Amino acid sequence: MSITGTTQTTDEAELACLIVETLNLDVAADSIDPETPIYGEGLGLDSIDMLEIALVVSQRYGVKLRADDENNVQIFKSLRSLNRFIQDHRGA
Repeated sequence: MSITGTTQTTDEAELACLIVETLNLDVAADSIDPETPIYGEGLGLDSIDMLEIALVVSQRYGVKLRADDENNVQIFKSLRSLNRFIQDHRGA
C-alpha cells in the first residue's frame, strides 16, 4: 500500500503517530500522505476506528467530535482536514 506523496506538517506527523498507535496500524506514521482519505479507501479505516480516533483526539487535544456532526465527512476526509479541525477548535 503506497500512501506517500505530500509532506506532513509537524502537527500532522504528531496526529498520524497518535492514529497509528491508537489503532495499532501496520503502517509507518510518517508514510501517511496527509491528503489520503483516512476513512474507507486510503487507510481503510471503518466507523469503529473513527470512534476510537474521536475519543483519543478528545482526550489528547480537548476537541469534541460528535457522531451526529454533519461536518464529519469533511472533518475526517484526510489527516490534513482532521488536523485543521483540531487546530481550529483546540481549547475552544
